[in-house]
Amino acid sequence: MTRQIRTTVILLVLAVVAVFGFSIARYWLAEPAPVEPPPDLASANIYVYEPPRPVIEFELTDENGQTVTRENLRGHWTFAFVGYTNCPDICPVAMAALRQTNKLLPATLPQPRYLLISADPEHDTPEVLKNYTGFFGENFHGYSGDIDITRALATSLGAVFVQRETEGGLLVDHSGHFALIGPSAEVVALIQPPHKPQQLADGFEQIYRWADRQRQTNSSAY
Repeated sequence: MTRQIRTTVILLVLAVVAVFGFSIARYWLAEPAPVEPPPDLASANIYVYEPPRPVIEFELTDENGQTVTRENLRGHWTFAFVGYTNCPDICPVAMAALRQTNKLLPATLPQPRYLLISADPEHDTPEVLKNYTGFFGENFHGYSGDIDITRALATSLGAVFVQRETEGGLLVDHSGHFALIGPSAEVVALIQPPHKPQQLADGFEQIYRWADRQRQTNSSAY
């Protein structure tokens, strides 16, 4: 190989190395994609988590008598609520608000599920839950089971409940908020009362569209 050819080869190799090094440097030094903050929905009593909070592993029974776990929460959006079918005040109002919200959601959005997690599993058998949730709509469901598992699940949804015996029977003091669970079985937002259906529908749409943009931008876990 002549000196001229050898010099040419060396220059070509150096050029390739330089281009490769420049590409690597651009990759590592490039400005990260701007992160879009979650929507501010505090005026509607909706508080978005960033990052979302995982739901714990659990095993309960649904209104059809089938065993359900955290995996059953994946693949769809869920409005979850801790309550009980004999609740005299908070639950009927909350469930009615969810039913109205369901009617207000545009067909272009993914249709969420609505989940009542029973804080009175001794009374709220699958049959009782089926009759109760079925009144509100076909996408309303109920979970019940071991009280300790239920309590732990409620905690992961930011909720608490306390059972107390009264002369009129069992009463359960419980949280009144909804937990919005995303398709990755994570709590994306907490929604505090009072629950106004139009605000719930608008808030869900904003959260869904924000989460979808996040997913498309950086393959987030939503």
